[in-house]
Amino acid sequence: MLVGIGASLNSKWESIIALAARYAIPTIYPLREAVVAGGLMSYAPSQSNAYHQAGIYAGRILKGEKPADLPVMQATKFEFTLNLKTAKTLGLDVPMIIQMTADEVIE
Repeated sequence: MLVGIGASLNSKWESIIALAARYAIPTIYPLREAVVAGGLMSYAPSQSNAYHQAGIYAGRILKGEKPADLPVMQATKFEFTLNLKTAKTLGLDVPMIIQMTADEVIE
């Protein structure tokens, strides 16, 4: 199952994670925090990179550039987080190559 992101879902992470575990549904989340809380995996833009980009924008605006003149920036760095404890609970055997490509593995 692929969980989206949105205001209506932000307060329901724990319920979604619990239901996915209860029904043994492998699930990918849009935020690392859901995986830390017990979700299986996430593939999401790097939060630290997003904050860095926001800082660059703020700096440019403070130096006098007009916000309307600044280009729209999209995420360029993504992070893959995997929770092996959850995978084991779901009865999944995660291949080593997948574990090696993860930016963070929670055991």
